[in-house]
Amino acid sequence: MSRFFATGSDSESESSSSADEITPKAPGTTFTKQSLLLSDDEEDTKRVVRSAKDKRFEELTNLIKTIRNAMKIRDMSKCLEEFEQLCRAFLKSKTIVDKEGVPPFYIRLLADLEDYLNQLWEDKEGKKKMNKNNAKALSTLRQKIRKYNRDYETEIASYKEVRLFTTTTQDGRFLRIRKKNIQPGSEAERHTSEKKKEDRKKRHKRKERLEEEAEEEAQDEGEGEWEKVKGGVPLVKEKLKMFAKGTEINTTVVVKKLNEILQARGKKGTDRAAQIELLHALANISNENNLGEGILVKIKFNIIASLYDYNPNLAAFMKADMWKTCLDCIDELLDILFNNNNIFIGENIAEDSENLAIADSQPFRVRGCILTLVERMDEEFTKIMQNTDPHSQEYVDNLKDEGRVCGIIDRLLGYLETKGSTEEVCRVYLRRIMHTYYKFDYKAHRRALGLQGETKSEQDAEESEGEDSAFIMDRLCKFIYAKDRTDRIRTCAILCHIYHHALHSRWYQARDLMLMSHLQDNIQHADPPVQILYNRTMVQLGICAFRQGMIKDAHNALLDIQSSGRAKELLGQGLLMRNMQERNAEQEKIEKRRQVPFHMHINLELLECVYLVSAMLLEIPYMAAHEFDARRRMISKQFHHQLRVGERQPLLGPPESMREHVVAASKSMKMGDWRTCHSFIINEKMNSKVWDLFPETQCVREMLVRVISSQYQPITLNEMFELELPTVHSIISKMIINEELMASLDQPTQTVVMHRTEPTSLQNMALQLAEKLGGLVENNERIFDLKQGVYGGYFNRGYKCNFLNFVRNQN
Repeated sequence: MSRFFATGSDSESESSSSADEITPKAPGTTFTKQSLLLSDDEEDTKRVVRSAKDKRFEELTNLIKTIRNAMKIRDMSKCLEEFEQLCRAFLKSKTIVDKEGVPPFYIRLLADLEDYLNQLWEDKEGKKKMNKNNAKALSTLRQKIRKYNRDYETEIASYKEVRLFTTTTQDGRFLRIRKKNIQPGSEAERHTSEKKKEDRKKRHKRKERLEEEAEEEAQDEGEGEWEKVKGGVPLVKEKLKMFAKGTEINTTVVVKKLNEILQARGKKGTDRAAQIELLHALANISNENNLGEGILVKIKFNIIASLYDYNPNLAAFMKADMWKTCLDCIDELLDILFNNNNIFIGENIAEDSENLAIADSQPFRVRGCILTLVERMDEEFTKIMQNTDPHSQEYVDNLKDEGRVCGIIDRLLGYLETKGSTEEVCRVYLRRIMHTYYKFDYKAHRRALGLQGETKSEQDAEESEGEDSAFIMDRLCKFIYAKDRTDRIRTCAILCHIYHHALHSRWYQARDLMLMSHLQDNIQHADPPVQILYNRTMVQLGICAFRQGMIKDAHNALLDIQSSGRAKELLGQGLLMRNMQERNAEQEKIEKRRQVPFHMHINLELLECVYLVSAMLLEIPYMAAHEFDARRRMISKQFHHQLRVGERQPLLGPPESMREHVVAASKSMKMGDWRTCHSFIINEKMNSKVWDLFPETQCVREMLVRVISSQYQPITLNEMFELELPTVHSIISKMIINEELMASLDQPTQTVVMHRTEPTSLQNMALQLAEKLGGLVENNERIFDLKQGVYGGYFNRGYKCNFLNFVRNQN
């Protein structure tokens, strides 16, 4: 008797028994038990006469088989089609069902199908991968099965109750529970089927007796509870026994049992959850028998490794219960290592040289790497955050675990600083840096500003709390700079250090570190995660320069990211839909694993606004200064594109979006109305969308007012632009020195004396003509030189220069 869930049913046994029935024997004709001899021509043909119930149930069984096959390949359209046929076929069998009851295999399908559809419905990633027809069929079938199963709630609940506790006696017990809920038929029906019922009772009694014997035998063997076999296919396997009665528990026996458990790891059909439970049980047995900390550390290593291997798919993330168990196991392992200095662990320790037994003089030696386990834990935390809806409460709850993750990294950092190698210390330092660099530390920011407005007691309280993030980043990064031998770890540390400086408005430190590192020269050869970190660092550096009022530096830092049109993808904050067709499924999975969790994202609207405002403050004055220059170039193509989009609009209303505000401000600046430009850049909408997101909101607004008002030529002095007289004097002097203004400054009278005026339109056109003619002459000269050599030395006698001077003098 198999102890796994059987796919057969009572109806199938009844079908086989009814198949043995034969028609009455006619005189003069010879019959066998299962065949009927029809004629001499068909002596080899056998015919089985079946009842109407067998035919109906066979039809239902075939449809159920087709539905289960469609479930395996997730063909929802086929499932919906076959389910509708099954409902119609079952309706045709209504008369038989009223007499015999609903067959167990039918109830089994209804329950399994409903569970299967609910599982698919909760799998959001799986639903996204479905095509349109399958997704629509899934929704329709889910509604139909929920409505259809209301008529069989009692039978389905009984089946699920039996399935929960046992799978061996499933058909028999389910049939008994079901029969309690079936109303008896009429007296005539019981009288006509009395003989069939007696036969059926005998079969059930014999089956129950065999099942009870199998249960008693399993209890004697100590195999515990039955296991649920997924997929409906029974797998023949044996559960590992822990220890026989009377076995002496020692280190050798436990290690042997541990190896037996690990041998099944990775094999097809191995229950990973059962393996983890066995390893936990083995650890408890080791503790109960006081076998020492060495064997316990080895078991803990394997428990954590088994938790990581629970999901065979690398893209899958750990469930909540497994994640909590993993954190607890790592904490317990670190407790053991901190409390026992005589335990040495390492990857270079061979298994045959391990020392797990208790000895008075020799320390424990265990093969394993605690750093690898913690790094994998950190990666699992990232995958959990990547696969959680960022706008749900679940994301906030999962993010709270980061404190515990950082605590484990800090504990490991303290352990490896005393017992680890330099390479291991650099690796764990980088893990700590990656959890610190993107967080704004208000304590460090106040300290950088000189702790303004704080009393001495508040300063002492902050110092007693420990180091702030600036000290931590400086200490960890400098250690990596000095000790690390790999370029990747050093590069990541430098980028994180620059990002942290820029985030806290330490512009000069961030800029100098970026220039000294020379990362711009070879960053294209780095791996994609490092390139994403570089892009994030450059963006943060540009935003920092903007906050400091260094508009040109901000524009240069953000130019490459914004001009590409793929800022979202380059920063690792999502994939562009227009590029999805260029990737296959495997590439898409790889790129999704590179995405930055939502709590580390940089606001893309803020980024674009900073870039457009910087471009506006550079482009509009340049356009005004080179209005008649034929060789005028564009500083920002994206800014000009936004201007053209705004000009093409047939109806101009008040600006709504961020881009519309910047375009309206640009038009006002171009017309010389700096007050209107300021009102478009700084208002309630822009404050809520952009400027209030900065840590120093008021300072940023004041900087923008100062920069916008100083973009004009201050020849109208301080009355129009509300600038102080020294500021006006400084700007005019700078323009005169740079030869931007052909004038002189008369300080006693506080006036500007203009030396010449700008050329007229006709003069500008004449100059352009002269330059084009000069280019034409040069081209002709090159052509003659290539074809005929020097043309008599005619063009070497200064003809070209005289011609150009003649044109200029005529103007």
